[in-house]
Amino acid sequence: MQKRPLGLVAIVLYKSFAALLLMVTSIALLLTLKNYQALEVFSENYVLEGKSIIIDWLLKKVLNLNPRTLAFSGIGTGVYAIVTSIEAVGLWYEKRWAHVLVLGLVGISIPPEIYELIQGISLIKVLILVLNLAVLVYLFRNFPKHQN
Repeated sequence: MQKRPLGLVAIVLYKSFAALLLMVTSIALLLTLKNYQALEVFSENYVLEGKSIIIDWLLKKVLNLNPRTLAFSGIGTGVYAIVTSIEAVGLWYEKRWAHVLVLGLVGISIPPEIYELIQGISLIKVLILVLNLAVLVYLFRNFPKHQN
């Protein structure tokens, strides 16, 4: 087995972590949709009121979403998690199509990320933009010459 470049391993780990977060988010959204009425009742009878700001904030955000929006978001996030997993596996096996896929998807994501930064700067937004730019530059510089 050949040794993979450190940059490629870092990108695969980044994509794998992103896929995991997306899948967890998708499952959470779909479970929320399934238990929407129970969450409404829970929020009305919330015993710990005022004691957990995070839970209160999450409940308000989720319950203000339309169930169709929850379903669409859950399914969309799940599909994107699968695509991100495919990217990671393809990059791990150093497939040319995976490089093209990642370059395309990361390239498409840069303008919305810049727009988000214009709307309001935050550390996480800057970090994600920098990581995606680093991925883009690395993959452009190390684009595979062979066909597979």
